[in-house]
Order: sequence, then C-alpha cells, then structure tokens
Amino acid sequence: MTIWSRLAHWWRQLAQGRRQDRELDAELQAWVDLATDERVRAGAPRDKARRAALLEAGGLEQVKEEVRAARGTAFLDVLRQDVRFGARQALRVPGFTAAAVLALALGIGATAATFSVVDAVLLQPLDYADDDELVVVMHDRTDPVSPRNFLAWQRETADAFAAMAAAEWWMPNVSGAGDPEKIYALRVTPGMFPLLGVSPALGRALAADELAREVVISHGLWLRRFGGEASAVGREIRLDGEAYTVVGVMPERFAFAPFWATQAELWGPLPLAARATSGGQSLRVFARLRDAGDLAPAREAMRAVTTELERLDPGSNRDVTVTPLKALVVGDVRQPIVVVFVAVGLVLLVACANVAHMLLARATAREREIAVRAALGAGRRRLARQFVTESLLLALLGAALGVGLAQASMGLLQRLAGSSVPRIDQVALDARVLAFAAGLSVLTGLLFGLAPVAKLFRPDLATSLGSEGRGASVGRRTRRTRGLLMASEVAMAVALLIGAGLTLRSFAGLRAVDPGWDPHPVLSMAVSVSGTAESPEGRRVAFYQRLIERMRALPGVTHASAINHVPLAGDIWTFPFEIEGRPAPPPGEEPRAAYRVVFPGYFETMGLRLVGGRAIDERDTLDAPGVVVVNQHLAETHWPGEDPIGKRVSFPRFPRGGWAAVVGVVENAFVYDWAAPPASEAYLPFLQNGWFRQNPEPHTAYMTFVARVDGDPAALEPSMRAVVRSLAPDVTVSDVLPLRLVVTRATSGARFLMSLLGAFAGIAFVLAAVGVYGVTSYDVASRRREIGIRLAMGATPRQVLRQVVARGMALVGLGLVAGLAAAYALSGLLAGILYGVTPTDPTVFGGVVLALGAVALLASLIPSWRATRVNPAAVLGKC
Repeated sequence: MTIWSRLAHWWRQLAQGRRQDRELDAELQAWVDLATDERVRAGAPRDKARRAALLEAGGLEQVKEEVRAARGTAFLDVLRQDVRFGARQALRVPGFTAAAVLALALGIGATAATFSVVDAVLLQPLDYADDDELVVVMHDRTDPVSPRNFLAWQRETADAFAAMAAAEWWMPNVSGAGDPEKIYALRVTPGMFPLLGVSPALGRALAADELAREVVISHGLWLRRFGGEASAVGREIRLDGEAYTVVGVMPERFAFAPFWATQAELWGPLPLAARATSGGQSLRVFARLRDAGDLAPAREAMRAVTTELERLDPGSNRDVTVTPLKALVVGDVRQPIVVVFVAVGLVLLVACANVAHMLLARATAREREIAVRAALGAGRRRLARQFVTESLLLALLGAALGVGLAQASMGLLQRLAGSSVPRIDQVALDARVLAFAAGLSVLTGLLFGLAPVAKLFRPDLATSLGSEGRGASVGRRTRRTRGLLMASEVAMAVALLIGAGLTLRSFAGLRAVDPGWDPHPVLSMAVSVSGTAESPEGRRVAFYQRLIERMRALPGVTHASAINHVPLAGDIWTFPFEIEGRPAPPPGEEPRAAYRVVFPGYFETMGLRLVGGRAIDERDTLDAPGVVVVNQHLAETHWPGEDPIGKRVSFPRFPRGGWAAVVGVVENAFVYDWAAPPASEAYLPFLQNGWFRQNPEPHTAYMTFVARVDGDPAALEPSMRAVVRSLAPDVTVSDVLPLRLVVTRATSGARFLMSLLGAFAGIAFVLAAVGVYGVTSYDVASRRREIGIRLAMGATPRQVLRQVVARGMALVGLGLVAGLAAAYALSGLLAGILYGVTPTDPTVFGGVVLALGAVALLASLIPSWRATRVNPAAVLGKC
C-alpha cells in the first residue's frame, strides 16, 4: 500500500471502527453458535458444546486482536482506548485540566500569532514571479539614480541581468470619473511589468512606446472610480488635466513598489529619451538576475561599469549597490521580528515547564493506580504511551484554544504594527500557520510529557511506584526535577522581563525626544493645483495666499502656513549647495541639505523655535535679496564657532542661480526618522522661489498646509476642506492628518516591539510566579510527615518557615542567575533596535531581579507559612 492508501485505510478504520467491531463480534458469535449447535446435534450437552466451541476458537478476544493485527489497525484500537481513558482522566480533574489547557493556549496561541507575522513578512515570497531573482540597483541601497546612469547601466550590463527597468514617483490629480483626487502613482519604463512577471487581470500592460498616453490602474482604483466594470479598460482618465487611456487593471493583491511608494495605485509611461543626459536623481532601478540567487556576477558587472563611468564623470557612480528586492522590503524589521519570535519561544517553554509541574504532581498522585496497572501486567512502554497520549490530548486542547486566541489577536497585531511592519496586512491564520500550530502542539505535548514519563523508566519501578505508601515522602529525583523546572521557568521569565524592560525604556526615551516642534495641536493637508486653473504662476501664488488667509480666519485657528513637505510625514528632497568664499568640493562630495520651501508664518505655526536671526516673512519676495533660514545642525557643521547670520549659500534653482543670505537659525527638526540623528535643513521662501511658483510638474504643484488650533485638530478637517472647495472646486485635497498621528506612526515600530515583549513577559511572569508557588506547595505537601517530626522534636515554626523558604529561594536564585546570563547572551539581538539605553542596562537588570525575586519570595512564603501550621500529632498519628 502507498502511504496515501494506508492513511486512507487508517482513516476509514477510525471512522468506521465501531461498526466493524460490531460486525466482527456478530460474526464470531454466529460461528460459535453454529459450532455449538453442531455439537448439540451430535449429542453433547449445550453448555459443554459451547465451551468446546470457544476452546476451538482459541478465545474470542484473541481472535479479534488477530483480525485487527491482520488489518494493520490494532494500534488504532489501542490509541482509541488511550484517548478515551485520557479524556476521562481530564474530566475527572476539571480544575487541573483547565489550568493546563489555559497555560498551553497562551503559549501556543502567542507562538502561532507570532509565526503568522514571521511567515507573512519574512518567509512568504513576494507576489512576483521568481521573486528571488529580483534586485534593486541604487546608490547606497536606497538613494535614487539619474536617467543618465540608468540608461548606461541598462545598456552595459545585459550579460548579468535578464532585464532592467526604472520607476519614478508621480502624484497626479485625477479627474474625469468621480470627484477629483490626488493619487499616488509611478511612472515606469515599458519593461517593468514583464520584469516583475505579473500581468494585468484585465486588459494589457503598458506599450513599448514611452510617449503613449496610457496607464494601468490598481484593483482598488478600478473599484473606486470605475465601479469594478470591465468596460473601464479603454476608457479615458484625466491626469493633471491631460487625457490618458486605461489599458489594464492589475490583480487585487498586486502592490508595487513594495518598499517605496507602497501606496501607488496607477502606473504610467516614463519618458526618458528627452532626459538621457540628465544627472538629476529621481529613479529607482529594478532588475532580474540571469543566474537566480547568485549576486556575484551582477555585482561584478555593476562594479566594472560604474568604475568606468565614475572615471569619465567623477562623482556620478559612487556607492552603487545591488540588493535583493526582498531584503529592502523587509528592511529594518527583520531583527525586531526575530527578537519577538525568540521571546514567544521562551513563553512557550515557560508554559511547558508549568504544565510539566502539574503533570508531575498528577503522576505522583496516581502512583498507586500505576502500581496496580503494572502489577496486572502493563509494561513501562504501555504506561508511558498512556502518559504521552494524555499529554498530547492536553496539548491539542490547548492548541485549539490557542488558535482561537491567535485569530482574535490578528486585528490587534495589525493595529499595533501600523505601517512599521511591511506586508502586515497579509498576516492571517492560513493553512501554513495552522499546520505550524498543529505540529507545535504535538511537539509541546511530547516536551512537557517527558517529565512524568521519565519516572516509569527508573531501574527499580516497583520501589518507585510503591513509595507512595502511608507516610512516604517524594523521592529526591522527583523533587530535583521539579526544582530544575522551576528554576528554568524563573530563568526564562527573567530573560523576557529584561527584554521587555529594555524596550520599555527605549520607547520612553523615544517619546521623550524633543522633535524641535510641537505636533499636538497642528493639522496638515496637501493641496495640489496640478492640471487645474490655479496652476499658472500668477493664480497659484494668489490661491495659496488666499487659502492661508481663509485658514487663519477659521474659528480656533491661531496660526496657518504652508511647506512643501512636513517633517517625518512628507517627502524628502536633499539638494547640494555651495558656500560663498569656499573652494568648490570634488564632484559628488558637495554638502547637501533637506530642501524646505515655506510660506511666512511656518515656524510659528509648527512651534519650531528660532535660536538666532529672524524667520521668513512677507518681505522675502522675488524683488528682495535672496534669503534662507538654516537649522542648527547645518550652521554648526559648516560654520562651527561662527555666527552664521549673513553667510551666503547657493542652491540649485534658487534664487535664479544666485546667492541667498542666512537670516535665521532654527532648532533641528527630524527629517525622515524619529530616532535618526539631526540632518542639515534649509528653509527657503516660496514667494522668492521662481521654480516652485512656475513649475507645472505635480511634485512642485502642491503644498502642504498646516494650521495650529486651540482644541482638537481633527475637528478642523471639514472646515479646511470647505475652504479649499470654496476657492477652487477642482483643486485636490489629500493626506489630511493631525501631526500627532505622525509622531504615533514614527514610533509605531518601537510600540509594536514593546507591546509584544511586554505581553509575553507578563505571561511568563505570572506563569513563573505560579510555578514557584506550585513547587513550594508541592514540596510542603510531600514533606508533611518530615515537618511534623521536626516540629515534634522541638523545631520552632520560624525555623521550619526559614528552611522551606530557603529551599525555594535557592532554586529561585539559581533561576535568576541563569536568567541574567541568558539575557546577557541574548542582548546582542536588541543592540540595534534600542534607543537611549544599552542592552546591558544595569537599572533594568537590577530592577527585574528585585521585582521577580520579591514576587517569588511572596509565592514561597504563602505555602511555607502553611507548613508551620502542621499539627505534629495529626500527621504522626496517620503513620
């Protein structure tokens, strides 16, 4: 029989076993009746005839066993018996069963939920064909590439890459089907979709003509603007006032790019022919390897090409990297997820140790039953199988409840992770996770079932099983096993509590960081005039100014202004600049700063404090001398020990290639990451910036407006939208959010890690305290006779209390030391994800030892105090 045929045969036996047993029993009884009747007809008495027939059959039960053995299903009958007996044992002690199942449910459920995150984020392939062949080619892993470089790389590396394509960020205003809106989009070279190996669900991909006015849209945009109609393919959609044809709709789960511009809902052609000599860096380059999984040839080819290009054009091809696409998707989240998975593994081990305690106590209470079964002929292996079956039954019950808990926690996990964990929306209890939970339940059942089973394989089973006679105490080996289990629980709880304490201090440090501006009473919204009547320079400037005036007039608004990109939530442009009077640096080594374009009143609106000079105001127009406000980091970096006011710098496209004088210095504001060190920033007046006033491109035809209010910023959203609609109905409003949510999102990764580790540490803490209490209680109960004798011989209750507590705390001390060593060994896992605290912070280590030691002492004192209440006469009278 094949394995599948055998499994099907076993399944039929399990499903139809009782019916087949009844049929077999009826058949044997019929045969015995026929044999009996035959002997009766020959003249034998019926009782003797029946006895002779039974003797001839050799015993009905033996025949049944032989038939079952011939079927190959005898073990199923034994298993069925063991399961029924185990179920009866579980129902006989419902409190014990409930406690064990709950402990296992917490451990298995937490592990299954965490594995679902690991599986979705780290293990599952990306939704592209042969995703392990896809790489990203950029400067220093994530910095964009110029069109000139992309075209050269594509041309010169055909032997190393099967295909290479590029994408560029695009934020067009959509009109023509539904209300106008700004959407996130990408311009891509024609080979992008074939490179990814993904075809549209409807229609076709983009044509090879990069000048074609056609787009491919996402499934979500198709539903939102076209009602999910198949006729959407071929229809017109207007982007920034220009007509495009929808030629395809992508599959529902398609998302590109997966590590940058993750909200893209539309893909259009990227014309590069006119930009073949452009050095402006705006492209992300994707490629497919010719040799799957082998980066070496691709990296060597890129090294050769970029070395030659760098020689011809110094500064243009530095730090070019070839990185697997999935490595960029996972990004910095791999280490935190590994930490969480290690932590949940420790929780599961604590739960197993806790249940092992309980099973050891249960096995000791059942020693008389086991002795009787052994005396009746049950072998050690048969008894061990029964214990293992009972353990597996508990584990499966715990797994069933744990999977329910894991399913209930999916939404909470996704909310905690927010945008800090990529692909978190794909986390689900699918077949892979359920298979993992099933395998885990079997493994844990075997793991915690080993402790009671080990008792059955001692050299002198009869003595061991008979030791529970009147007045007997538990053997040293059992006591030692329970002590080691308790110490291991404490050790793992210490490691988890230290990890949770470190992440809590790290999160507190992040929350205490001063960003340089006050985000709490500020609301921001992006307003785009691209492709509208307000786009020309004269109307654009007037529209923005009227909008700010109307916003300032709203009830509750104290300040209002605008910036191209708000800190943390917006895009980041870093431009090189020159400093007057200093020699030009070598190509590629120019100083760079975040490029901020602001309206008057921005610093007051954001609460961004001036530390010197003045802010940008209404005087800074096209007719006035160029000015710039810099942050402290830029000033201290380039003019250390000097007064930066009056120094002059020059930025591309501002002001008309001339110089701008530094008129003010503001505090540092975070540029791209909450925990990142300060970076250089330059604030330039919008009213003085001809490029921003005139450029029709979508990336310069919008501004982010900010308003500081008295009260809840979110309540201001309808009024701000209404103001925009009243001034220009076709202008789009997007990304409306209180800036306090920006802070929440910026720290969501730390909050996710802290919350999970805190929850796991809390579970381990409670289980460890229960374990200490249980072991001490068990120790007191098993030594009642010894304690009674000591009290009868003159020992004081205080001496007995001290002795019992000392034994328990000695084991706790062993666990604390082992836990500190484990935490120190595992500290490297946390080294790269903590902020403002070292992985071996003595405050956290010491605090955890004191807290857990105090709880363990209390857990030991309660049963130890009961030991002092033992009545010597009552205990000794039972002997």
